[in-house]
Amino acid sequence: MTYEVLTPREMGAVDRQAVDRGPLTGTDLMRNAGAAVARVVLERYPHASRAHILCGPGNNGGDGYVVAKLLREAGMAISVWADHPPRAGSDAALVAADWPEPAKGLEAFAPGPGSIVIDGLFGAGLSKAIEGNSAQAISRCAEAKVPVIAVDLPSGVSGESGKILGVAFRADITVTFVRKKPGHLLLPGRSLCGEVIVADIGIPDDIVAEVGAVCFENAPALWRAELPSLALDTHKYRRGHVGVFSGGPTATGAARLSAMAAARAGAGAVTVLSPVDALAANAAHLTSIMLRPIQTLVEIGGFLRERRPDALVFGPGLSGGPETGALLIDMLAAMREHLKAIVLDASALTSLVRQADAFFAIATRDGGPSLVLTPHEGEFGRLFPDLAADRALSKLERARAAASRAGGTVILKGADTVVAAPDGRAAINSNGTPLLATAGSGDVLSGIVAALLAQQMPPFHAACAGVWIHAEAARRFGPGLIAEDLPVALMPVLRELL
Repeated sequence: MTYEVLTPREMGAVDRQAVDRGPLTGTDLMRNAGAAVARVVLERYPHASRAHILCGPGNNGGDGYVVAKLLREAGMAISVWADHPPRAGSDAALVAADWPEPAKGLEAFAPGPGSIVIDGLFGAGLSKAIEGNSAQAISRCAEAKVPVIAVDLPSGVSGESGKILGVAFRADITVTFVRKKPGHLLLPGRSLCGEVIVADIGIPDDIVAEVGAVCFENAPALWRAELPSLALDTHKYRRGHVGVFSGGPTATGAARLSAMAAARAGAGAVTVLSPVDALAANAAHLTSIMLRPIQTLVEIGGFLRERRPDALVFGPGLSGGPETGALLIDMLAAMREHLKAIVLDASALTSLVRQADAFFAIATRDGGPSLVLTPHEGEFGRLFPDLAADRALSKLERARAAASRAGGTVILKGADTVVAAPDGRAAINSNGTPLLATAGSGDVLSGIVAALLAQQMPPFHAACAGVWIHAEAARRFGPGLIAEDLPVALMPVLRELL
């Protein structure tokens, strides 16, 4: 699976296992990495007046010395800059010995017009803020506006979290090795990587698999095998029935967006569950979507027993007051045997703020429905205030902790949406688009995920697929997109996937 995302620690374990197994040594891997970077430089910048290679004291610096040697052999003018030599006896020291001249002091580094910079200062394992000459070198690159090719990850970006540690390069191209790291996908690091190229340096996939990575880049390869397909003898209820709770007479649109998205995403039947005073508003806009009056918990129970929906959407357009959260908790307590899957969005999340402990207690009981929570950062902060306030946690870690606490899959939305399951699996989305920053787009996402759940797709896969399909539909539609466009925009994406 080439869509695994490796933490810096996991990547270190992969390197060590590869060396232990042989036949490649640590210096072989370093030379292969340097050769991969050099190939990219010669392909993209063959006419650069000079290549400045900035080398740190660790393995990234060793890669840099290999790059310098290969580029000089190819006829390019080279300058190597370093504050400190590699540690004696290390793989980096062995390859640095092949460079025939002393490195220049980094304090004097100043890139000129027409030159390029290869950033080999620090890699994905950086854990403290960059300062001193290295920080000044980064600033000089930014001022000179010269192209930067980063080795592994732009120096200053945490490979674990994507956070900026002091100051960081803004790379035009990042060449990483074997697999991407979280810092390539999580913001703000993702915005500093430029084009990311994953280079093969000779480590086989089975060694990566042995590490047991549980984080992935969200892409169809991750979930396509679980995507529902139509059997020849299917009928509408076998395709899944989704129920969508509607808000009051002035807040019905969100539920209809979710309902239409669920229908377009393959649910065979969709019912909007409407307060009596909103029936007329909903009926005026629904044709293929069914409508049912729902006013009380007893009426909800009647619908669940009679129609046996496969998934519910609860939240879009509802009141954000505690009565909404209380209704959800009561429903989970009284009707667990009739609930299969629930997507919780928008006001459902806000309404639980003062009842969070009661919700988490009932949500994590055995035998309950599959839950998918879809908070944006503001909603996440209200429902999980301690996790949101912990600046030491990455977005990936926050989503995982929230999923564990809630006993369900969490879609922590944003340009770098993270999907996390309670068992620790997680996926980072990379096809997000600012076109989705429009009212109602989250309601559409909830409907898509509910439709996939209703068609028996496992919750983690349904959430990952929903996020990717939602973003891909928006990207293909392009500027001018509003939420009402999204259900129809799903069609060409689904057609290709299926």
